[in-house]
Amino acid sequence: MHADIHLDKSIAGRFQYAIVLTALTLLAEVIGGIWTNSLALLSDAAHVFLDMFALFLSLAAIKLAAYPASDTRTFGWHRMEVFASFVNGASIFLIAIGIFYEAWGRLFRPEEVKSLPMFVIASAGLVMNLAAASALHHHSHDDLNVKSAFLHVVGDAAASVGVIGGGVVIYFTSWYVLDAVISMGIGMVIFWGAWRVIRESAHILLEGAPRGMSTKEVVGAIRTVEGVNDVHHLNIWTICSHILALSAHVDVKPEHKRNQAGVLREIEELLLRRFHISHTTLQAECTMCIDSPVFKELHHRPRKGVHDQHKQHHHDHHHHDHESGHEHDHCHDH
Repeated sequence: MHADIHLDKSIAGRFQYAIVLTALTLLAEVIGGIWTNSLALLSDAAHVFLDMFALFLSLAAIKLAAYPASDTRTFGWHRMEVFASFVNGASIFLIAIGIFYEAWGRLFRPEEVKSLPMFVIASAGLVMNLAAASALHHHSHDDLNVKSAFLHVVGDAAASVGVIGGGVVIYFTSWYVLDAVISMGIGMVIFWGAWRVIRESAHILLEGAPRGMSTKEVVGAIRTVEGVNDVHHLNIWTICSHILALSAHVDVKPEHKRNQAGVLREIEELLLRRFHISHTTLQAECTMCIDSPVFKELHHRPRKGVHDQHKQHHHDHHHHDHESGHEHDHCHDH
């Protein structure tokens, strides 16, 4: 627990540092983009703005994840991290479309840009982007939220390199259409980064099994535990980057019934050690004769109208039986 608190403080500190650098980059590129009339610089500024938005959301998600669970949110606020990543990705996706639209217009109607100031401002932006990226890189491999922010900042650095190159070429050739071409390139960088983040966070929000984890492998591992006959009604999902959850019914062999608590504890230790699944809910059963599927089909609860109609139909049928003088034994399987 103390390690997690320390980790979150470390990540939060790096986010705050990255936010300051990103804010300075944004200010420089907005003023510079308007002054130089460079769409490439303004496109980079738009990306930087959304990076800053992403960083703020990510920082807020870390703070919210520290809130305790309650009777209305039994998992706490951990899922906010994933939701923040989804909002980041969706926002970047929309801005990429806007950049393509503006750049398309300039391809056919190139506008003059001040190439030297464009080069200087983009170079300053690159330095600050690299500093922000290096601050986030340490935690980007194991945290979806930091990975999302890191991707944004790295995309920004790549975009700044493109703007710098464009500034040099335009300075010597006055080929102003290159400004629009670079803008479209930046749009592509943004588009790809956004798509990856949306895909990954949406997969978690839709309760998909953790990426790279085989449910067959997990089931096979559980079956190797002594005393386990079979496993069914399995669910594996991701709560946030650091918390994987599993629930399942475990069919315990009759001869191990007395030690079923020990069997379940051994399964929990195996899941944590081998698959890093830390939140487990296991139900022990002794149903050797029942053949249940590994994955349970979920069904909606009966709608009130349908239930009422069934009751009415049953009442009418029963009434009709009495009137006709017949008696039936009704056997309901609950």
